[in-house]
Amino acid sequence: MTSPVQFPYLYRWNRQGCKDQSCAVDVRAKVMNSCLVRFPDGYTMVTSRNALARLKDTGAA
Repeated sequence: MTSPVQFPYLYRWNRQGCKDQSCAVDVRAKVMNSCLVRFPDGYTMVTSRNALARLKDTGAA
């Protein structure tokens, strides 16, 4: 049994020096397709969900 990925998304946009960092979505909102994301270093930001890409699961089956 494998543990779940703690930061399952990749931040794609070049905003605030966070491009290509893994992140987790803490809160999603329908208004303006926005979300609150958290990065491994503890930094949080509100951004568009269009800025995120889901990381592929590389776990062996």
